[in-house]
Amino acid sequence: MSEQNAGLKTAPMQLQVIQERQLSQHQCWSCGDMRAEHFCAACGHMQPAEPTDFFSFFGLPRKLEVDEAALEKEFYQLSRKLHPDLYSRASAREQHWSLEKTSQLNDAFRTLKDPITRTEYLLNLEGIQLEEQSKVATEQARAFGVEKKQTVPAELLEEAFELNMMLEEAKAGGVDDDLRAQLVATRDSLTARLGRMQDELRAAWKKWDNGNRAAIDEMVDVLNRRSYLSNLVRDLQEVLS
Repeated sequence: MSEQNAGLKTAPMQLQVIQERQLSQHQCWSCGDMRAEHFCAACGHMQPAEPTDFFSFFGLPRKLEVDEAALEKEFYQLSRKLHPDLYSRASAREQHWSLEKTSQLNDAFRTLKDPITRTEYLLNLEGIQLEEQSKVATEQARAFGVEKKQTVPAELLEEAFELNMMLEEAKAGGVDDDLRAQLVATRDSLTARLGRMQDELRAAWKKWDNGNRAAIDEMVDVLNRRSYLSNLVRDLQEVLS
């Protein structure tokens, strides 16, 4: 038999192995039936904890308009079903899966329930890293004893400069009644703008959910501006306190 003919006979065998592996990933380890994401519909056994994104963990599409009440309800239902105490007499692997899935559940819910972290997470899945606003950047800055770098959005440059001058004045000479009134008014104005940015973000969500990938740039822009304004409000509050 020629090498070419041998290869033709081997290919179907390799294909069969691949198909069997793919099938086994969707079969219950206990009864062999087609399994659901977390539990087998036939025998009820918990299924292995597998790497997955947070949307998929809850059976959700990668969309940003989420029914938060339904998400919370699903979280509590899964919490009860996956709780490690329920598996104290189960096999060692089921106990391990329970711990892993409970950890996945908590991380997924914590991320998806908040509109901002949900947006940041989806952007991360799409390969967008908000480096200057990330927790990693903050931790690295603290580790090296430096201030975290943050880019000032162009339209906020002049306003941020004036505000920082007021903050420096307050730190150096204290806060008299007039300066306090200015700082309070500025804080309230920035807080109101943060609320309006939430509306901007939701408008971008609708575009994304309808398949418009250009919404990514809009979301990044809103999140960058929102992060900078949030830090200004925090600085103002520290001085006023």
